[in-house]
Amino acid sequence: MEDISNTYSETSPVVDTDPDDLIVNLDGFEGPLDVLLRLAKSQKVDLMKISILQLTEQYLEFIAKVRDRNLELAADYLVMAAWMAFLKSNLLIPREETGEELSAEEMAERLKFQLKKLEAIRQVSQKLMSLPKLGIDFFNRGMPEGIRLIRTPEYYLDLYDLLKSYADQRYRTAYSSMTIERPQVFAMEDALVRLQRMVGEVPEWTRLEKFLPKEFSQGKNARSGVAGTLAAAMELVREGVLEVQQLVPFGPVFIKNKKQDDFLN
Repeated sequence: MEDISNTYSETSPVVDTDPDDLIVNLDGFEGPLDVLLRLAKSQKVDLMKISILQLTEQYLEFIAKVRDRNLELAADYLVMAAWMAFLKSNLLIPREETGEELSAEEMAERLKFQLKKLEAIRQVSQKLMSLPKLGIDFFNRGMPEGIRLIRTPEYYLDLYDLLKSYADQRYRTAYSSMTIERPQVFAMEDALVRLQRMVGEVPEWTRLEKFLPKEFSQGKNARSGVAGTLAAAMELVREGVLEVQQLVPFGPVFIKNKKQDDFLN
């Protein structure tokens, strides 16, 4: 089979190239991809000498340049490159032809149709996303637009309600818990020891309150002091040590040393 460059120069006329044409350079062939495709279809070039890797790399470089301004042209060249790869794969891996298999032209048309379909879907999706959005660009009738509602309550109170509210507030603030402290108790045993020490110094009638300790002589502890001292005095009366007298009911209580009187007599 003849060399690719010689075959191309003998069978194809010279054509003007467009800046958007895919110019490939594959093992001696340099020119538009569509010219190479026509030569391949007419079997005037040896596809075994064409590097699919070089073709793919040059196609990807071309796509990077034109995909932003002419996607349809890039899709057309993708169909051409795919068809070239298909032809070479048939040469490398021969297949038995059956009635169910599609021809190369039909496969190319289907691939081209799928590419156009994807491009149409992309354009429609962009149009849909650019449409005004409900709740952002426009609103339904009656939809609130973020206006803050300020409520100002108004109350009506008569004199009774006003006084009751004031009393409740005063009750809550004036309320305090009551704590009852444990009182101090002057036990009879302590009072008995105290009277036994002091009884020798009481020759005359003396009021019972004179024998109370200082801390139990006045205030809230005085009652406990009087009760404990009186109980101790009655115990000493029972033992015959003291005498007790009360001139009037609920009057003051007087005590004196009984043994002192017996000694004088």
